[in-house]
Amino acid sequence: MNEPNASEQDNDPRLVVESGVAARVAAIIEPAIVDLGYRLVRVRVTGQNGCTVQIMAERPDGTMNVEGCEEVSQAVSPALDVDDPIQVAYHLEVSSPGIDRPLVRAGDFARWAGHLAKIDTEAPVAGRKRFRGILLGVEGGNALLARDDAKTEEERHVAIPMGLIADARLVLTDALVTESLRRGKAGLPPAMPPAEDIAAPPKGRKKSLGPRPDKIRGQTPPDTTEEE
Repeated sequence: MNEPNASEQDNDPRLVVESGVAARVAAIIEPAIVDLGYRLVRVRVTGQNGCTVQIMAERPDGTMNVEGCEEVSQAVSPALDVDDPIQVAYHLEVSSPGIDRPLVRAGDFARWAGHLAKIDTEAPVAGRKRFRGILLGVEGGNALLARDDAKTEEERHVAIPMGLIADARLVLTDALVTESLRRGKAGLPPAMPPAEDIAAPPKGRKKSLGPRPDKIRGQTPPDTTEEE
């Protein structure tokens, strides 16, 4: 397993990023998270419980605990209150990435080489937009993948430009759990438990708002996206 050093981790920007209101939230909170010594992994704004802002974060070495989640939550809440990117009441959740974590940096694809992953792209690559297979690392700005669902006539090995990746995550397997245990025994940053097992208690964000056209019509705000 490839372990990036501290310098490589600090210079490893997110390549898989959000869009819409989630991107605005990420731009607001990321400086506060970095100041604490953590890294932003992902932001999702969903329609769960009316509206939920989900933030995943970790230390540069890949670790995270409940105290860290609470620290991040306390740091980002004032920033969100000031900039107010979400014009409805919402719940704020901060968690670790979990074992079946999103892959958002080049270092993620390198670190978890040898494990099963799913990758969705914004535009077709080799005639398709969905991939599943074993990560083979990174080369020249591409994530390398050995497909496990390739048909006989299809190319098994693909190079996916990371700039085209819309979503990528590890698949929870026995091998991934075993690797987590091995890393823990070796004193390496372990793969994290499921995100819901390491999370700060959700905070309800109450806002006093005037009538909005979309609320009057009973519609969901257009920037809100549903969790897959």
